[in-house]
Amino acid sequence: MLTAFLNGFGVAFSLILAIGAQNAFVLKQGLRREHVLPVVLVCALSDAVLISVGVFGFAALTDVLPALAPVMVWLGAAFLFAYGAISFWRAWRGGAALDPARGAGVSRRAAVLTCLAITWLNPHVYLDTVLLIGSVATRFAGAEGAFWAGAVSSSFTFFFALGYGARLLAPVMARPLSWRVLEGLIGCVMWAIALGLIFSH
Repeated sequence: MLTAFLNGFGVAFSLILAIGAQNAFVLKQGLRREHVLPVVLVCALSDAVLISVGVFGFAALTDVLPALAPVMVWLGAAFLFAYGAISFWRAWRGGAALDPARGAGVSRRAAVLTCLAITWLNPHVYLDTVLLIGSVATRFAGAEGAFWAGAVSSSFTFFFALGYGARLLAPVMARPLSWRVLEGLIGCVMWAIALGLIFSH
C-alpha cells in the first residue's frame, strides 16, 4: 500500500510540476497574494475529480476491454516522450521568466473563473490525469485506493505550496535560467516515467 501511495504521489507530482498556464497563474496569484486560497482549492479539487476518473474509471474500462490497457500504456508513453522533448526544447531555447507585476489585479470571481477555464478547457489536463495517471494506476491492482490517495495528496501539496510559497520563488523565477533548468528537469522526469511504463508491461 505504501509503495502504491508513494508512486501515486510521485507520478502526479511530476506531471503537475510541468510548466503551463495553470501553474503560471497560481504562481502569479501567489506572488501578488491575491485570492490564493480559492485559486489553489479550485486547482486541487479539480485534480482530485480528474484523478478519480483516471484511477477508477480507467481500471473499470480496462476490465471491460482488457486489450485497451497495453494500447493506452504505449500511447501514454509516446505522449510523455513528446512532452519531455518539448520541455527539453524549451530548456534549450530559454527566454521564459515570470513578471508578477505585469497586468492589473483581478476580482475573486474573475480569478476563480479564469482558474476553472485554464484547468477544464486544457486538453493536456485530461491526458495527464485520466490517461497517464490511469495507465500507471493499472500497475497497482488491488491498491488503486492507495495510489489515488497518493496522487490526490500530491496535487493538494503542490498547489498549496506553489500558491503560498510563491513569494519565496519570486527572485528565482524572475531569471530565465531558472526556467531553463526547471524545464530540463521536467523533461528528464517525463522520459523516466515513459520508460517505467514501457518496461513495466
